[in-house]
Amino acid sequence: MEGAKTQTQRKTLDERQQMDELSRIRHSSAHVLATAVLRLWPDAKLDIGPPTEEGFYYDFELEHRFTPDDFEKIESEMKKVAKENQPFEYSEKTREEAKEYYQSINQPFKLERIDDIPDGEQISFYQNGEFIDLCAGPHVPRTGNVKAFKLLRLAAAYYRGNEKNPQLQRIYGTAFKNKTQLKDWLEKQEEAKKRDHRKIGREQGLFTISPTVGQGLILWMPKGAIVRTELQNFMQSELIQRGYNPVFTPHIGSIDLYKKSGHFPYYKDSQYPTIKADEHEEYLLKPMNCPHHIQIFAAGHHSYRELPIRLAEFGTVYRYEQSGELSGMTRVRGLTQDDAHLFCAQDQVEAEIRDTVDLTLKTLKTLGLNDFRVQVSLRDPDNSKYTGDPENWDSAEATLARVATDMNIPHETIPGEAAFYGPKLDFLVKDCLGREWQLGTVQLDYNLPERFGLEYIGADNSPHQPVMIHRAPFGSFERFMGILIEHFAGNFPLWLAPEQVRVLPITEKQNDYGHKIFEELKAVGLRANIDCSGDKIGGKIRSAEISKVHTMLIVGQKEQEAQSVAVRVHGLGDQGVKPVSEAILSLKNSIIDRIL
Repeated sequence: MEGAKTQTQRKTLDERQQMDELSRIRHSSAHVLATAVLRLWPDAKLDIGPPTEEGFYYDFELEHRFTPDDFEKIESEMKKVAKENQPFEYSEKTREEAKEYYQSINQPFKLERIDDIPDGEQISFYQNGEFIDLCAGPHVPRTGNVKAFKLLRLAAAYYRGNEKNPQLQRIYGTAFKNKTQLKDWLEKQEEAKKRDHRKIGREQGLFTISPTVGQGLILWMPKGAIVRTELQNFMQSELIQRGYNPVFTPHIGSIDLYKKSGHFPYYKDSQYPTIKADEHEEYLLKPMNCPHHIQIFAAGHHSYRELPIRLAEFGTVYRYEQSGELSGMTRVRGLTQDDAHLFCAQDQVEAEIRDTVDLTLKTLKTLGLNDFRVQVSLRDPDNSKYTGDPENWDSAEATLARVATDMNIPHETIPGEAAFYGPKLDFLVKDCLGREWQLGTVQLDYNLPERFGLEYIGADNSPHQPVMIHRAPFGSFERFMGILIEHFAGNFPLWLAPEQVRVLPITEKQNDYGHKIFEELKAVGLRANIDCSGDKIGGKIRSAEISKVHTMLIVGQKEQEAQSVAVRVHGLGDQGVKPVSEAILSLKNSIIDRIL
């Protein structure tokens, strides 16, 4: 029974309404852009101009090659169109009338787009001033409602996304309700450029992508590997405490395995081509870890007394993402998941779901990612991609929604976003710039155990089918690392910092004392270095700051005489003088407690 909307649900509804309004503004801005371009270049051929999550774009074919220098002229004309306060007027045409219209004004791409509209559907247009566009809407009432916009960048785009078709010029822009919102967004974009994980990753030597190795394949460099190892150690310690068993599985598997699981037909478009060993054997680069973990469970005979069985693996999987969709570490072709699969009895499901959610919450809290919401991703009963017994789906969906509610987690239910085998809880996390990322996931699955005929012997001495839970708090190390780099701007907390401490002797007379401290730091497991170069202390500090060394221990004659160090923290400056033993103990405790 559905009760009154919670505050969280009301907030989500308000946000959705605001996004709908913003989408109208941005869609209308795309039409204003097209109007301006046609005024300036009447021979331009138009394709489509939809709103996007970031703003809007419009695709043009034109002999003139747009450059950013054209933006000022185009924006000036857009302002004129907005000032004219033209109404957006809706109309409909028959298929013949629509084709005749676009033939008459020589717009071939629009003419072809008409054929995309199924028979029986309305062929609708919106007109503002002299510009008429094939469009389903919706729009703001008038161009005067388009008050705050900015053209951003140019890109090439093949017509219909097919490289065999003509290459069009795409103009991207953004728009907001008012100039204050636009200004705030542009400032965040500038900050985002500074925090771009690709830039920081290159500058700090965290990772690289080599075209010789291949697009979308991450090479973790020593400093990045340190951060990844610390994240893995954190997760591994949690897994041990929570009763998980480590497993390892190969990077390929028989195509028959993925056909049986359903991954091959359902995710065929995002998988690499199969590998033919011979006429009898065909393999696939592993797209998911779960079918392999299922085979580990199936290799033994299990009693209800053993359940739940929790199998965990930091397993690498491969997805063939389109080259245009690849983006540093956040969209890759090879990714390592902090993956686990739990096999449990029906009466254990809710407790296990709660524990996996608790682990995900602890992971986010430990890393300071406290601004998040949860999406309860449900099936769409009318979509044939979802397999299995509807009653099991109903039970699984109800369990996930109940856990989210009982644990007071901000959430909303979204039909059509479930995995093909079961519903899931997706954790959508906002970083320090307010950008939302889908990270951890918890999935409840009745279908794969049935597909593979998994069994355990119950208390009644009869076989029963286990329920399967999939979970990955990080999601993937690659994406999580990319987001962390940008969230912290490369300034990792002490426990994650590749170089935790650097000792800086003021003169060469303190080098021996500095080395003594350096050895003490290494002896207690701190990642430390010492700078005994001939630079003055100001240069040594600048070098450490540029390298984003977390803590600097500066030693001069006074510190040597007092057996102390002057502590300096990256980005925070001087922290005072402390005895060596006290400074080291403070560093150790900060690492143990994972202080941010």
